[in-house]
Amino acid sequence: MTEPAVETTELDRYECRACGYVYEPEKGDDRRNIEPGTQFPELPINWRCPVCSANKKAFANVGPAGTASGFTENMGYGFGVNKLTPGRKNLLIFGALALGFLFFISLYGLK
Repeated sequence: MTEPAVETTELDRYECRACGYVYEPEKGDDRRNIEPGTQFPELPINWRCPVCSANKKAFANVGPAGTASGFTENMGYGFGVNKLTPGRKNLLIFGALALGFLFFISLYGLK
């Protein structure tokens, strides 16, 4: 007997273009009693940004958490860094900065 397939849908996050607040459906909105799991289109029509009070029209879809940032049609360009998730991009950037700092400090060991 086979078990039914379980569908896992990733919920899209929406970012306020005015202040940068990100509405995450997995968390909901505690300030306005929005239950976790409520998708952005299902929010009440009078719902506003909890940070700057912007209306729903000021929000843009930024996709599910952990996906590569940027527009889908641009993912094939560059040296492959367009397909990195935001966390991996941060690791790459700050890792390179730390390595450069270590090389700079190593110059003090030269005589």
